Amino acid sequence: MSLWGNKDSVYSAGTVNVNLVTNTITGTVGVVTFTSNVSEGDVITVGAGATYGYAVIIGVTSTTLSIASTAGFVSGLSTVAGSSYNISEEPIYTLGDSTYKAPEVKTTGFSTSSLFTGVVGVSTAEQYVANAATGNARKFAPTHAGWVGITTYYDAHGNLRVKTETLVAGSTITTDADDDAQYPDT
Repeated sequence: MSLWGNKDSVYSAGTVNVNLVTNTITGTVGVVTFTSNVSEGDVITVGAGATYGYAVIIGVTSTTLSIASTAGFVSGLSTVAGSSYNISEEPIYTLGDSTYKAPEVKTTGFSTSSLFTGVVGVSTAEQYVANAATGNARKFAPTHAGWVGITTYYDAHGNLRVKTETLVAGSTITTDADDDAQYPDT
């Protein structure tokens, strides 16, 4: 199990049920076959924009994932039913970083809000487009392609502020997750 890979989205078909008492995740809707794509050490993010949280996968069967810890999930949850999810190869060390560990303050993800805190894979094409953008879109331009930590907020004057930090520089990020609103490929 490596510390990271190059896939922003390994698998996200169907929906999942999460049992935070037994640390297991099972597929619900659609044909969810975890063994064909998912590996131990991958990160599962549950809910759009990590609405419910995220964890490192430590066990994989065809229909069930075992997770290492529930610490990355919103406090007070015991189950999540029928939720969207994304499995990625993002750096697992970022899950313990308080800068990016706040699923309860995330909105519903890039698709509906400019506010986001988290880690995304940015391909060289996405970096190029972001650097060529203007206005608020340009604020998301990272200094390098790879695994990028992002924190966005509004300052006291109502201006959108975006902090990007290249956590792992890399030019081989593939397979988009839900980041195309801020990091389009073209």
